[in-house]
Amino acid sequence: MTLSPAAAARVAIIANKQGKPAILRLSVEGGGCSGFQYKFGLSDAPAGDDLIVETDGVTLVVDPVSLDLVAGSTVDYVESLGGSAFQVTNPNAASGCGCGSSFSI
Repeated sequence: MTLSPAAAARVAIIANKQGKPAILRLSVEGGGCSGFQYKFGLSDAPAGDDLIVETDGVTLVVDPVSLDLVAGSTVDYVESLGGSAFQVTNPNAASGCGCGSSFSI
């Protein structure tokens, strides 16, 4: 798992505004137009069995169940004319939806 410097910078900004630790939790839930969807949120602390990745003082945490679906992925933050969002480049995904928020294996 990799957290890009752009994603780390954006998490730091959001966490600072909300007065929370700079810990981004990535999880995978059933749903979305392709079968699975990514869920992002700030976390107060990692759980004991989480994968922990640090970039520029920001922590990315992923639970073991989600990790099976996103192992080897990169979490990035992209800005375009269509908007800005966290984006997961997932080598395990067989297909994804047009907006990039859901995928299938």
